[in-house]
Amino acid sequence: MHQLILVVEDNPDHLELTVLTLEETGIAVQIVVARDGAQALDFLFGQGEYAGRDTDKQPSFVLLDMKLPKLSGLDVLRSIRANPLTMLVPVIMLTSSSEQSDMLACYHSGANSFVHKPVGFASFTKKLGCLQTYWLTVNESVTV
Repeated sequence: MHQLILVVEDNPDHLELTVLTLEETGIAVQIVVARDGAQALDFLFGQGEYAGRDTDKQPSFVLLDMKLPKLSGLDVLRSIRANPLTMLVPVIMLTSSSEQSDMLACYHSGANSFVHKPVGFASFTKKLGCLQTYWLTVNESVTV
């Protein structure tokens, strides 16, 4: 059975590297990409272009960038936590920011993890591989 991962990223280079890394770990996954915050919420809540999607099947985790068009990552996170459909879905903030204030805002809003995007290709892929392994094979998740 494929596990579902929602990647919310607007930077094409980061997105390509993220998707390639997630696909190469050997864990069977289905990756859904949202390029802005509004599209992410449409997918999660089965609205807009995703109207009719089975919202009982939520992602195993969401990789969420902080700085997104239309709706910020923090606003997306708050909406995820406020909705009974998604309130327990693990959300990993994967961001270029290393600001303490951003980290605090994410954790106060319900993020499960705050991960700084490494600059180098090798360190980025290693960190992302560790995240995927942890959230899909080590962590025990509950479903609503």
